[in-house]
Amino acid sequence: MDNRSEVRDFLMSRRARVSPELAGLPSGVSRRVPGLRRSEVAALAGVSVEYYAKLERGSIAGASGSVLEAISRALQLDDTERAHLFDLARAADGIPASGRPRRRPTKQSVSRPSLRWAIDAITDGIAFVRNPQQDLLAVNALGRAFYSPVLGNGGRTPNLARFQFLDPASREFYPDWETFAEMCVAIMRAEAGRDPHDRGLQDLVGELSTRSETFRALWGAHNVRTHGTGTKRFTHPVVGELVLAYEELAITAEPGLVLMVYTAEPGSPSAERLRLLASWARTEELRAEGETV
Repeated sequence: MDNRSEVRDFLMSRRARVSPELAGLPSGVSRRVPGLRRSEVAALAGVSVEYYAKLERGSIAGASGSVLEAISRALQLDDTERAHLFDLARAADGIPASGRPRRRPTKQSVSRPSLRWAIDAITDGIAFVRNPQQDLLAVNALGRAFYSPVLGNGGRTPNLARFQFLDPASREFYPDWETFAEMCVAIMRAEAGRDPHDRGLQDLVGELSTRSETFRALWGAHNVRTHGTGTKRFTHPVVGELVLAYEELAITAEPGLVLMVYTAEPGSPSAERLRLLASWARTEELRAEGETV
C-alpha cells in the first residue's frame, strides 16, 4: 500500500463525491469531472490550485494541520475520513499515528489470563477479541456458539474478512451481506491508514483482492469507517434471526486489539433466541464431553 497512491486515490474519490450544489457552488455547464474541480476544492480550502494539485498527486508530506483541516471541510469529510487523512499525512511524514511510537506487532493470541477471564465473565452476550486483521483471537462460550459458522472445525485462525468474502455460508449468516461487506472493507481501510506498515493486513488485502472481485471493488472505493456502536442482523443456523446491538471497546493494554460485545434488547425475541443458543451450546458441550469419556 503505497502512501502516495493512497493519498491520491482517497482525495480524488472524496472530491468526486461532493457536488457543486452540496458545496454551495453554481453547477454551471459542460462539467467534465464528477463532483468538484481541483480549483473549486482549492478555493474552498483557501489554498492555491497548484498546492492542492500537489497534495492530490500524493505529495502530502509536510502539510500543516490547518491545511488538512481546511481540506477536510472543503471535501465535507466525516470524523472517520478526517482521521484517515491525518493518518495518511503522518505516515508520509514518517510520524506514527497520534505521535506515539508505532504500535508493536499485534499478537496472534490472547495470552493474558485476566483478559480471558473478563471475556468468559460475559455470559448473557457474545464477546470476542479481534485484531486489525479481523482475526478472532478469543471468544466466550456464547460467542463460540454464535460464531460456529465462522469458527468451523479449528485449524487456521478464524478471520471475519475471509469468512465474509470467501465463504458462501456468510451470505446466509449475514442477511444484509452487502452492508456487512462494505463495513468490513471500510474498517480495514481505516486500520491500514493508522498503520500502513502492518504486514499482516497488507497480506490479507492482497489475498482478498486476488480472490474476491467484490472485495477488490470495495477496496478501490477508499471508503473508511470505525465500528463503534450500532445494530446488526444475523441469521444463525440453529436459532434463526438475531438482531443484536454491538459495542466496540479498545483494549488499552494491547494496542490494536478490540473487545466486541453483542447483546440483545431485554425481553426481545432476539434475547430469547440468545438464551436458546446458550442452552444449545451447553448441550453440545456436554455431549462432546460424554463422547470423550
